[in-house]
Formats: sequence, C-alpha cells, structure tokens
Amino acid sequence: MLSKSNSKSKITIFRCLFVILLITNSYGQNTTYNQFWNEIQFNQTLSKKWATEIDFAAAYSSSESSPNLFENTIQRSIRGWGHYYFSPRWKLSAFVAYFSNRDVPEIGQFESPEWRFALQGIYYFHKTGYTLSTRMRTEYRHIKNDDDQYENVFRYRQQIRYIQPINSKFLRSGVVYAIASDEIYFKSGANVTGESFFDRNRFNIGAGYLFTDDFQVELTYCNEYLPRNNGNQTTNAASLTISFNNFFRNLKKKIEAKKHPEVKDEE
Repeated sequence: MLSKSNSKSKITIFRCLFVILLITNSYGQNTTYNQFWNEIQFNQTLSKKWATEIDFAAAYSSSESSPNLFENTIQRSIRGWGHYYFSPRWKLSAFVAYFSNRDVPEIGQFESPEWRFALQGIYYFHKTGYTLSTRMRTEYRHIKNDDDQYENVFRYRQQIRYIQPINSKFLRSGVVYAIASDEIYFKSGANVTGESFFDRNRFNIGAGYLFTDDFQVELTYCNEYLPRNNGNQTTNAASLTISFNNFFRNLKKKIEAKKHPEVKDEE
C-alpha cells in the first residue's frame, strides 16, 4: 500500500512542476508552432546487464504563415545507444547521433547538420501500481551555424517521469498505461542556439499500449517553452513513439521456424 508520506511527496513534486510550467509560459512575446514528432526504436538485449538501441526519428512543423503541422520537415535523425543496467534502480547509457536539421524554428530557418554525444543515468523509484523515475543527461552538441561554422554546445537535461498502468498493476502485454513527465534544459551559450542559460521546459502527457512484451506504442502531447532573446517560442507537439524489443532476433526465429518446421513422429 502506498504510504501517506510517499503520496504527499508525489503530489508535491507534480505541483511544483505544474507551477514551473505556468511561470515559464507567462511572460515575453511568444511565437507558437504546431509540430508532429515520430520515432521508431529498436532495442536489442545482449545480456542481463547490457543492451543496444538504434532510433530513427523525424519532426514536422507549422510556420509563422501556416498552422499546418506538416508544413515543413524540420529534422531527421539517427541515434545509436549503449545501455548498462547497473542495478534494478540504475540504468546507465550513452549515445552518438546525427541530426539533419532543416528549418528548425529553435535555431533559425537554415540547414544545420549536427553531431550529438551524450551520457545518461536513470534512477527508478519502483512502486506497486506505478513507476516514478528521474533522468539525468549531459549532451555535447557539435552543430553548424548560419555562417557555415561549427559551434560546440553543452547541455544538461533533468527529467521526472511518471507511468501509471490503467488495466493492471504491472506493465505487461495487453496493458494500457498513462504517462506524464516534465524536463528542464540548461545549456552553454552559442550563436546558433542562443545565449540564454535556461534552454527550455518540456512537459509531456499521454498514453501507451503494450501489444506484446516486445512491441509497444506511445502517443503523447508535448508543450515546450523556449525563452530566447529575440522572442520566446512555444511548441505544441503530437508525438508518436513505436518501440520494438529484440526485433531482429525474433524475426530470425520466425524465419528459421518456417524453414525448419517441426516434424511430428508418426505413431
């Protein structure tokens, strides 16, 4: 049973996050964009401690002259991960990624290829009936500016995430679950991304469904606030994430099963 102290702590955390979201959206001139983000993730288990992951993502955006969220293709990316499960509560990760940025409102309307490297740690507060986690990520961004010169940007991200199964106490095949998270970003100053130390606040809320233990889909709404010297930006984004676990291993098993069907002994 959830203790009163844990319940009060959880309520306090989300109240603070909600207040931060209201405050960061309450001042300055705002330009609002509607966007659609989609990502496909392929996770592969190597052992009890190690796993790899490769992600393919794309983002689409409206413009100041059109509210159509598919007006421009603003970003495509590929990212490779290594994960180490240090303990049941700690997951340590690193990734290298390439981003093809084009017409991204955050950095300006120009092509800006980017290499990105990151170290990440996630700590899980395992509770009966829900999961609370906090994620710490440090990123190094090597990104081209509008003068065709590369700049280095260091960014730190801190996220808190809440997952609540709807039709079960645990996440498993056939379960629908609710998601809520809030993340704050801090960065070093650069011409291409702006000089402000506080980079943005990103709030997500939505739901997911586990079709099987190896296939799940998440659909969320994201409100992202970016304070900038030349005008603040607000992004309202629909986000679709599709995840496959051990996809290639499972596919190989199915192919081998078709090539070598079991032959029943005749009695």
